Amino acid sequence: MDEERAREVLDAAAVLPGAAGNARLLALGENAVFAAADLVVKVGRDEELLGRARRELDVARWLAGADVPAVRAAEPEPRLVAGHPVTVWHRLPDAVRPAGPDDLAVLLRIVHALPAPPFTLPPRELLGGVERWLRLAGGAIDPADAAYLRERRDGFAAAAGALTPCLPPGPIHGDALPRNVHIGPDGPVLVDLETFSADFREHDLVVMALAHDRYGLPDEGYAAFTEAYGWDVRGWEGCSVLRGARETAGCAWVAQHAPGNPGALAEFRRRVASLREGDETVRWHSF
Repeated sequence: MDEERAREVLDAAAVLPGAAGNARLLALGENAVFAAADLVVKVGRDEELLGRARRELDVARWLAGADVPAVRAAEPEPRLVAGHPVTVWHRLPDAVRPAGPDDLAVLLRIVHALPAPPFTLPPRELLGGVERWLRLAGGAIDPADAAYLRERRDGFAAAAGALTPCLPPGPIHGDALPRNVHIGPDGPVLVDLETFSADFREHDLVVMALAHDRYGLPDEGYAAFTEAYGWDVRGWEGCSVLRGARETAGCAWVAQHAPGNPGALAEFRRRVASLREGDETVRWHSF
């Protein structure tokens, strides 16, 4: 789904005031995210994401009931428009500053202290999207690279299934990065709730360890995160397994953007080459 198609769906949904063409595109990934007036609208890539959109709205209601500072839904159910799930959200006030690793850690402590919600959260299917992302990549990527990632996926899935957590399992965000925290006038607010799961809390913490090792998060930023959270996941023996699983997923995620996007293809090749060579020092670029 490119921006043009997403705007067509947005226009058909007729949810934003004025012409959809005037809405500002905030992000384009699994979802196209648009903002206009006091609303934000997320347009999912395809109908396969409808269940996830419905669960994200369930999570938003649950977090609101628990007074967790998180984005609030403007409509209780997703719409299905021309084969795309569409969800509508209240727009947050403008950010007063960028979110830092310690802001994220504070919100994770709140989430990790929550009991189970009154509905079923799935386990964190970190590797569950690999096949779909590789399928979307099609012939744009080398079939040998796709086969390599499938083999890695299977190996890490088996290894993850044998892990014993250090922290008590429970609700997690699932994609715990500072980009999913908005700092408004009242403080940090958690956004992007679609990967909420019930699983090892370590899943949320490995994300920042990988951000430090692969994406250039400075030592002081990672130290601020672990200090605010109160624990460093790198001391847990299962850290390398969850890290490897997330790296595998990260490669496949970029692959879906490779058709028609030379930058995505180049980044995909960089990531796969570093995994094949076992070089953990290769810097990955956010995409």
